[in-house]
Amino acid sequence: MTESPRRIAARFIVAAAAIALAPLALAEKVVLQVSDGNPTTWNQALNVVGNLREVYGPGTEIELVAFGQGINMLKLDAPVASRLVDAQKSQGAKIYACENSMARQKLARDDMAPGLIYVRAGIEHIIARQREGWVNVRP
Repeated sequence: MTESPRRIAARFIVAAAAIALAPLALAEKVVLQVSDGNPTTWNQALNVVGNLREVYGPGTEIELVAFGQGINMLKLDAPVASRLVDAQKSQGAKIYACENSMARQKLARDDMAPGLIYVRAGIEHIIARQREGWVNVRP
C-alpha cells in the first residue's frame, strides 16, 4: 500500500517541526569559586571543569576563581599544578588568581602556576560575572 502525497507531506512537516523544536546545545557561562586550600576540593573543582566541557561543549565559557586559602593551590608547587595546566589547555578554562589573597599570603606572580589571569579581588570578579548572568558554582 502506497502512501498518498498528502500523507507524505504531512509526515515531512511533522518531522521538520520536531527538528526545529529540538533543544539546541546551550553555550553556558560558568564561574567556579574556590576559596579552599584542600587538594580534594581542588580535584573536585577540576573534575567539574571537565564535566562542564563534556556536557555543554566547546562554546561554554568556564572560569575558575581562586581566593582566600584557595590561592595556595595556584602555586607552581601545588599538588594540583599539572591539572591546572590541563584545565587551561585541554579544557579551555580560564583560571583567575586574587591578588589581594596573594598579598596576604606574601605570594608573587613568580610563585604561581603559568597561564593565570590576575584580578584585584577574586570575589569582585565573581560578583561581576553573576551580574552578567554567569552561573556561580562552588564545588
